[in-house]
Amino acid sequence: MDQIDRNILRELQSDGRLTIQDLAQRVGLTSSPCMRRVRQLEQDGVIQGYRAIINPEAVGRGFEVLVSIEVKRDREAVEEFEAALQGIPDVIEAYRLFGSPGCLLRIAVADITAYERLWIERLTTLSGITEVNSQIIMKRVKEPRGLPVDG
Repeated sequence: MDQIDRNILRELQSDGRLTIQDLAQRVGLTSSPCMRRVRQLEQDGVIQGYRAIINPEAVGRGFEVLVSIEVKRDREAVEEFEAALQGIPDVIEAYRLFGSPGCLLRIAVADITAYERLWIERLTTLSGITEVNSQIIMKRVKEPRGLPVDG
């Protein structure tokens, strides 16, 4: 990956809706070689997709919670837990961690009542769970803006 590829990645992370013409101009290429590079980055799995960034409040999910969960430390319990998470749309991110806690979730719901319902009806009923701790997000200090792509 050379500096032009890195510039392409930087520009697309900033604005994934750029036309190939605008992207090419920003990175100092003509349209055809720029398009070839973008397609190659997609085929190589460097670019994994394109998404819209949605305002959580606008879709009724402005209440976010970070949840640390302890899961029994055996393969079957962990696999079953991770599979169950796939069926809970309110869990918008999930990470298995080294050490304790074993798992960290980011959850987006409408309000504290919705979170309480999710906690009681779904999270605490997942098999293999030994502990659930919740931290309510007061304020997002830094928004995700993509990965640094400098070499």
